[in-house]
Amino acid sequence: MRAVVQRSFGGPDVLSVERVAKPEPLPTEVLVRVRAAGVNPVDWKSRAGGGMAGHLGDAPHVLGWDVSGVVEAVGFGVTTLQPGDEVYGMPWFPRAARAYAEHVTAPSRQFARKPASLTHEEAAAVPLAALTAWQVLVDTAGVEKGQRVLVHAAAGGVGHFAVQFAKHLGAHVIGTASAERHGWLTGLGADELVDYRSVRFEEHVRDVDVVVDLIGGRDETDLRSLSVLRPGGLFVGVPGGVSEAAVARAAELGVRTSSFLVEPDAPALAGIGELIDAGEVRVEVERVFPLEQAAEAHVHGERGRVRGKLVLSVS
Repeated sequence: MRAVVQRSFGGPDVLSVERVAKPEPLPTEVLVRVRAAGVNPVDWKSRAGGGMAGHLGDAPHVLGWDVSGVVEAVGFGVTTLQPGDEVYGMPWFPRAARAYAEHVTAPSRQFARKPASLTHEEAAAVPLAALTAWQVLVDTAGVEKGQRVLVHAAAGGVGHFAVQFAKHLGAHVIGTASAERHGWLTGLGADELVDYRSVRFEEHVRDVDVVVDLIGGRDETDLRSLSVLRPGGLFVGVPGGVSEAAVARAAELGVRTSSFLVEPDAPALAGIGELIDAGEVRVEVERVFPLEQAAEAHVHGERGRVRGKLVLSVS
């Protein structure tokens, strides 16, 4: 089968399409014919030696975790899926899932049925980003109706799902994004938007219950975010967790912090799929690249300011 292989860490030029052995499903696993694979910031960070590089095993590596495709074969003991089922998922994370390839194998219960209303390219944009947003807001923060939620980088892959999920949960949603994204984000449910290019958000936002930080320590966004929280409010640091400086400052201010890393979660994916098919959640794909252009997808993503997600078309 074809796969995007890298034999060393480095820039996008280390990625090349090669022929590799097709995997075989073990008991409880399924073999999925990949139709599309999502491209996420963790992918290019891992390619360069950061991100989840330490969990990929020995080189050569095949990147990618977001999968949408069709079950081709099932291993012994699988009862929930059968050949021909359309599925999507984020298997194995943070270990290698090898999604930039024509086939993947993974435990059957790490996949959910693909939303019927989505193409495979759209579905491949969902798992990692949507599960991150869902697990932060629902499982980690326990967001409730009437609370105020601030989402940094609201126009990105995780951010545009976080805005919609927070609104679905009944929150008052505030987002930081460039001005040209404001109209689109308002359509997704954002109640207030701050143009981070022209103003400092902490001068315009206050009394927040939950901050979803999808930026990290750049420009001290993490430290500045703590000052907008209500006493007892929660700051969730997604990329890279929460710094020691932020933990110390949070203790001084009487607010809470939590680091976060997404996990495979088929039941949550099934629920997200229902929201998508019901028209309550939309998926934004900025651009689809063929598998052979994985390096170009990484270059595009690393430039920043992607609206929603980037996807590789595998079939």
